[in-house]
Amino acid sequence: MEPLTVPGTLDSLKPIAEYVMAAAAAAGLDKKASYNLRLAVDEIATNVIIHGYEEAGRDGNLVLQAEIDDRVLKFTVEDTATFFDATQKADPDDLDLPLEKRQIGGLGVYLAIKGVDKFLYERSGDRNRTIFIVNRFTS
Repeated sequence: MEPLTVPGTLDSLKPIAEYVMAAAAAAGLDKKASYNLRLAVDEIATNVIIHGYEEAGRDGNLVLQAEIDDRVLKFTVEDTATFFDATQKADPDDLDLPLEKRQIGGLGVYLAIKGVDKFLYERSGDRNRTIFIVNRFTS
């Protein structure tokens, strides 16, 4: 699929979701895998927009790329926001605590990571690259 470049604003979440769902359909993902991928990408994109751009006083774009092969859908989100490696938030320590005792934040990233088959992060120059891999066929 051709890449999609959108501004780093909350108004971009709808076209991002449409692109994710189009990629999931092209890859033949079932409803559950499609939903989980959409949720994962939405969580990361929202965090980039709010924390990496808006709160940091920065402007930038998100570049999304879907690549499909015989086995997987590889979905990449790239941005120029401040450095953030979501894999460092993969296992919140307080999931077993009552809600009022948990720290705010991190649960969405945790769900994003757990919702796909493989979740990777790379930093290249001034770019964050988050990679979601979903197996096309499960046995």
